[in-house]
Amino acid sequence: MARYKSTARDLGAYVCFEDEAGQGLRPPKGRTWAPRGARPVVHVRGAGGGRVSIAGVACYRPGDRPHLFYKLLVYRRRKGESKGFTWQDYQDLIIAAHRNLAAPLIWCWDNLNIHLAPELADFAAENKEWLRVYRLPAYAPDLNPAEMGLPQCGFCRASLAWLSGSLFFGVPVGLVSPVQRRRLW
Repeated sequence: MARYKSTARDLGAYVCFEDEAGQGLRPPKGRTWAPRGARPVVHVRGAGGGRVSIAGVACYRPGDRPHLFYKLLVYRRRKGESKGFTWQDYQDLIIAAHRNLAAPLIWCWDNLNIHLAPELADFAAENKEWLRVYRLPAYAPDLNPAEMGLPQCGFCRASLAWLSGSLFFGVPVGLVSPVQRRRLW
């Protein structure tokens, strides 16, 4: 993490942590009771299913307030509709964050297969004057602020006494109120 710190300071760049999540739209199984011999009927909404996905990026720079950008994708099983984010969607997210922040970016993300697309590597190489891309280890929620508040993350269940209000480069962590939230699309 020390190399991110010196690179960000030297460039005056934002350190951006990107992650994605998804949730199915199919309702949980409905159950009820009925008198013996009478069949119970349970009506549930949204039986068609589908999926909602979100890609979010938390951007930090010493001396500035943190920024949170995200993109939603709703899949409703329609013909020609994209089920998930494509490399173009991630490229658009990087470009939108860069335009809104007007500063160089150090982009940190996991090893999702679409993040490893050759088109994204070419994009990063073409824009190396304002974009540096680093990959996090296979499972490192303690290094990714985008995952710090997730309940399945074990990290948030541990004592946070060691967090002295900063994440390696003097950025407040855990404060929701100063975070600027923007929906980019």
